[in-house]
Amino acid sequence: MSLAKVQAEAPALVSLYKAAGVSLRKQGLDGRRAAVYLVLDHSASMSALYKNGSVQRLAEQSLALSANLDDDGTVPVVLFHDKAYEPYEVEIGRHHGAVEQVRTAVGASFGGTRYAPAMKAVLKHYRGCGATDPAFVIFQTDGAAFDRKAVAKLLQESSGLPVFWQFLGFGEHDSRQFAFLRSLASLGGRATPNAGFCATGRRPQDLADGVLYEQLLAAYPAWLAAARAAGITG
Repeated sequence: MSLAKVQAEAPALVSLYKAAGVSLRKQGLDGRRAAVYLVLDHSASMSALYKNGSVQRLAEQSLALSANLDDDGTVPVVLFHDKAYEPYEVEIGRHHGAVEQVRTAVGASFGGTRYAPAMKAVLKHYRGCGATDPAFVIFQTDGAAFDRKAVAKLLQESSGLPVFWQFLGFGEHDSRQFAFLRSLASLGGRATPNAGFCATGRRPQDLADGVLYEQLLAAYPAWLAAARAAGITG
């Protein structure tokens, strides 16, 4: 989407759109296309982060990134706890209070933390939507997965697909609950290094937009290069 279109449809997102563009250029990704997905942890421990606006802010940051990478200004959002809810599309221009709209629309309740159902929901949507650009999945969580073996298997199985998983921890990078996510860098049995991890600190809303985008995009160029070399993407 052009800056003019963002200014017309979502003026409140213009600064985010510009910050995302700067980070994309720094990573040599200017002009690259991708379908952005947003996966949101809806486990019980996330309740306060929904209330204080941290999750809504991430949704807006994700939309602004998508506006640089895609042409429709739409991000499929998947909520999960022990199960995953159906993807619900959030659009630029209709993003105010979007997270609460999604929660209401899918009837989300709070539960535990299992990543695999949400990963399967993303893969099903991506395969069925007819997208030709790679998927860039922002997968937010604040805790450890109960289903680590299933997650590792899904990462291995999807490593031959044009899908990149960028895990985002709401918490400190070196905290115990993110040990599994940190270990993904050395996960074997994959055709490509299809997962990255970064964290926001304990107060996600305090992390500067530009810093967040640089962290989210840090591992993506290496995956793109590997995926092109393997014939997975163009």
